[in-house]
Amino acid sequence: MVGILNGIMTVLAMGTFAGIVWWAWSARRADANRQASMLPFALPEEFQQDKRDGDTNE
Repeated sequence: MVGILNGIMTVLAMGTFAGIVWWAWSARRADANRQASMLPFALPEEFQQDKRDGDTNE
């Protein structure tokens, strides 16, 4: 009985994983993924002004 439950849970977990992968790589998510990939390079507004003025903290 425990083996059957383990098998069912494994299949459910694999199905959930496959669904998440399918959702993440779907064509509808391409723009959102591209925007999210650029977030680490976005500067907060206060640093953009310093960059334009040429100010540094050195």
